[in-house]
Amino acid sequence: MKRILTLLAAAAVLLGCSEDRSQILKVYNWSDYIDEAVIPEFEQWYEEQTGEKVHVIYQTFDINETMLSKIEKGHEDYDVVCPSDYIIERMLQNDLLLPIDRDFGQTPNYIDENLSPYIRECFNKIQGGGKNANDYSVGYMWGTTGILYNAKYVTEEEAATWEVIRNPKFANRILIKDSARDVYSQIILKLKEKDIAEGKYTLDKLMNYTSDADIAAVEAYMKEVKELVAGWEADFGKDQMVQEQAWVSLNWSGDGVWAIEEAKEVGVDLRYTLPKEGFTVWFDGWVIPKFAQNVKAAKYWINFMSRPDIVIRNVEVTGYVSVSGAPEVMEAFTDEEFEPIDLSYFFGPQADSVCANPVLYPAKADIERSTQEHDWGENTPKLIEMWSRIKGDNASAFTYILIGALLAAAICAVIISRNKKKSRHGKKRR
Repeated sequence: MKRILTLLAAAAVLLGCSEDRSQILKVYNWSDYIDEAVIPEFEQWYEEQTGEKVHVIYQTFDINETMLSKIEKGHEDYDVVCPSDYIIERMLQNDLLLPIDRDFGQTPNYIDENLSPYIRECFNKIQGGGKNANDYSVGYMWGTTGILYNAKYVTEEEAATWEVIRNPKFANRILIKDSARDVYSQIILKLKEKDIAEGKYTLDKLMNYTSDADIAAVEAYMKEVKELVAGWEADFGKDQMVQEQAWVSLNWSGDGVWAIEEAKEVGVDLRYTLPKEGFTVWFDGWVIPKFAQNVKAAKYWINFMSRPDIVIRNVEVTGYVSVSGAPEVMEAFTDEEFEPIDLSYFFGPQADSVCANPVLYPAKADIERSTQEHDWGENTPKLIEMWSRIKGDNASAFTYILIGALLAAAICAVIISRNKKKSRHGKKRR
């Protein structure tokens, strides 16, 4: 109902002042990716800072490519959107972004003041056709890709390598994200492990290689994995892990935290680890598209979203991890339940011993084994075709049993938890 009222109000504004886009800010973001209570607060704050009124029209998407198509092909006049790293890369290369001006007059520049140095470095690595991504985008949330496993059935040593998804010991208890991009990037790290150790490749350079030979090697590896897989999933896997219907899952850190917390309540010991061969990190960030009509309000929106108190509220509501390295953010998510770890790479030299959840904030020693994905460019069709061949039709009877059990459990869970508020530490949608 709340969203319907918001859309009706937006329509009324558009009808009433369709010619004056200076009073309208069109935001296009992932679903469930913000504390929506901050939207009217932004409108008030913007008027206080600029003396001008603005009304936010807030819309959501669930797939990067849907958002990109609307802008690239439809020339939609969204003022600010929140794509993932590889889409930011593609938009930069295709000249679809405007630079983000950091001049806010008397208003503090929360963007540059609070952005983690680690995130800034990662955005420097985004390949933008000669453009620096930090000039055209501002990070929002981030996370890792790793292994979620049940410690009752899987040892820490077994889970410490990507080889765990090809271990016949766990046949029909393995779940793989239905994401060609994320799976390919991890498996190529596994296959090139020896070459990396010998210095033939760096992790970062390897992410740029999508030769026919590399694609064939990953396909061969994953076809062996396919024989052991219980299912390819985008979201339901974390629930199956909680219910012990699966024991191993190639997963994202956000899903991992959610599953670990839920499993603890029912006495299931789930853990999340980052394999020794290396792993990828992912990012989402705010950008101003080429066809934006209210660039001024867009840059103020991005600045507002970088303000520490707003960052903390968005993290608490959505469960994702912010790119902010502000001291207030570190303090807010320090938790004595966890052992101290070195987060100096993220929060600065004073953060060499912070009690924080290592699933959300990997220790410096772990992050040194990380790299980041890039847009596949002209090789995209080849990789998509490879993924289709790998998956084929392997929906076994066991898979259908799992799905049926999951649906039944989900119905019960909805009834039981209808009035229970829980942090999602949500999924990364690819």
